[in-house]
Amino acid sequence: MVTTSPPSRHLVLRNANFRALWISSTMGILGGSVTAVALPVIAAVELGASDFAVAALSGMVFLPWLLFGLPVGVIVDRRRRRPVILISLIARVVLLATLPIAYWMGVLSTAQLFVVSFLAGLAAVYFTLAEAALIPRAVAKDELIEGNGLMTGSGASADAVGRGLGGWLTHAVGASNSLLVQVAASVASCAAILRLNVEEPLPASTEKRHIWREMGSGLRYTLSTTPLRVLLLVAALWNLGGNIVVSLIVLLVVRTLGQTGTWLGLLMAATAVGGTLGGLSVKWLADRFGSGVVWRYSMFPAAIGYAALLLMTPGWGMLPGFFGMFLTGLAISMNIVVSTSFRQRVCPSGMMGRLGSATRMVSWGMLAVASLVAGILASTIGVRAGIVTGIVIAVLAPVVASFGPLRGVHHLEDLAPMPEDDPAHESPADSGRGTGPAAPAPEDLDADEARSRENGEAVLEK
Repeated sequence: MVTTSPPSRHLVLRNANFRALWISSTMGILGGSVTAVALPVIAAVELGASDFAVAALSGMVFLPWLLFGLPVGVIVDRRRRRPVILISLIARVVLLATLPIAYWMGVLSTAQLFVVSFLAGLAAVYFTLAEAALIPRAVAKDELIEGNGLMTGSGASADAVGRGLGGWLTHAVGASNSLLVQVAASVASCAAILRLNVEEPLPASTEKRHIWREMGSGLRYTLSTTPLRVLLLVAALWNLGGNIVVSLIVLLVVRTLGQTGTWLGLLMAATAVGGTLGGLSVKWLADRFGSGVVWRYSMFPAAIGYAALLLMTPGWGMLPGFFGMFLTGLAISMNIVVSTSFRQRVCPSGMMGRLGSATRMVSWGMLAVASLVAGILASTIGVRAGIVTGIVIAVLAPVVASFGPLRGVHHLEDLAPMPEDDPAHESPADSGRGTGPAAPAPEDLDADEARSRENGEAVLEK
């Protein structure tokens, strides 16, 4: 049930359900950030893995999105989301606890790192989709940008603290031991979710609904309109190029520049600090300049930030990288908030899991592909040349956003459908402005997809 109070109170204070999701998400990101720093350091320093393995390892947590994102989205839509979150958190605690235990026993291996990263990533697929589907039920539609901004901003703050803490812990107590932070953070997330009291109606009977058909409905809806297609293409391009860069940062800092894990953690924390400021300021910027403008142009400074990594040298020469990663985090968090809020605005509740899974299968699946590509680039043309390649690919994203079909859209919210009882509402056949493909016959759509098609077709094409 959506609960609202007078807008003078902060959303975290006035909405207990949002507060529970906010605490759970923030704690999860804090622990995950420590792990994101620790895992490649374990591979590079404690296990002496190859350049390819170090770069490819960061993609294992995202590979489940590419392989299982669609079916998991269907499963999430068929079940109440709160139990899904709890089960996924418990699974993550058990999986990650095996790594420090194996280290203490002297049997930790690179293969185990890859397996645990993959399975923990699969648990994260369930958690992320269920959490995203609950946010629109916890807040009103006009609170989505505020809520997502707070989630992104506080998440980025936790990310900054986690990465800085992770960098210090890898040096102080060892990279494997630092994974215990995520174990504790996941337990705290569980405690917060247990306080969640969102009303979730029992899903409709699935006896006559086939998982392959529902997977197809989510993918078709994700590609059904120009705004959704363009947002997906832009995200995929950015994640492919950007994560090539991110996957090579560990090798650049630890092996090319010869710096410790502490420097790596601080560099990654700079991104999160920028993300905090971006998440907290995006609502003001979107109101002043338009969410469409923020979405289009935020990625140009983000690419410049990545390019600053190439200017780094040992010691104080690391400063250009810190400034660059801060700028990247600032800009990208704004882009994420406005694009996520648009998808949540137009998508029916019963379709949220499938939309999220189909979107992330492509966009987050690119993160896994990027890590594998980064490993190949590092082994063939070198770390710096690989970073340049990633930047060139990433720049294609803002180019498509700025010169593509949405180039003239000032507010993304203007592309959302009008209520059916609004006398100004027109169907695509009446207005000639529909941007999706020809609608399937009604018998080919389930109820959620039919409503989604109505939402998706009522958009503008520039």
